[in-house]
Amino acid sequence: MARRPRFAFADFPLHIVQRGNDRRQCFFEDADYRFYLRALAEATVRYGVLVHAYALMTNHVHLLLTPRAPGGVSRVMQSLGSRYVKHVNARSGRVGTLWESRYKACIVERDEHLLAVCRYIDLNPVRARMVASPEDYYWSSYAGLAGLRPDRIITAHSVLEQLGTPQDTAYVAWCARGIASEELDGLREATSRETVYGSEQFKAEVQATTKGN
Repeated sequence: MARRPRFAFADFPLHIVQRGNDRRQCFFEDADYRFYLRALAEATVRYGVLVHAYALMTNHVHLLLTPRAPGGVSRVMQSLGSRYVKHVNARSGRVGTLWESRYKACIVERDEHLLAVCRYIDLNPVRARMVASPEDYYWSSYAGLAGLRPDRIITAHSVLEQLGTPQDTAYVAWCARGIASEELDGLREATSRETVYGSEQFKAEVQATTKGN
């Protein structure tokens, strides 16, 4: 399967990771996080992309996006990256890029694999030992999905209904279980290799679909 999933069709969720250049810091103060989220919201509305989960870390970002229009995610990431770099450079007087040359992305199956990705993203600050609990980290989708505060950026994916009701309480319990090492390794490998995170059947379906595009 091709490693570079810049797909020209819609409705496949994508887990995206974009890292700072040389893995250096790319967020420096609260205003930077706020600007990035505002630019993300504006770009996703403009290009027809849904945001299901996110975590803005010190030197990288995680996003779970579904394009409703072909090519939407690539347009979002191009717009977002350009606007954010201009913001930081203008504020700090620096020049050059903040990001690696390209973001990494993998397609995610709309089942327990997507549930695992949401949990993986929202538990990133805990794994990095930045906070003890996910609700303590402000720059992620956890509080919105857990019903702790409104978050107009995110659209909870319908797969989260599988967790039970009420959905926000069920999501809290889901994240509290932690992520298994095989889930962690599988998602990281799929993202790094830019392939598919899902069942073998789903991988075959995606491969068949991409051959026709």
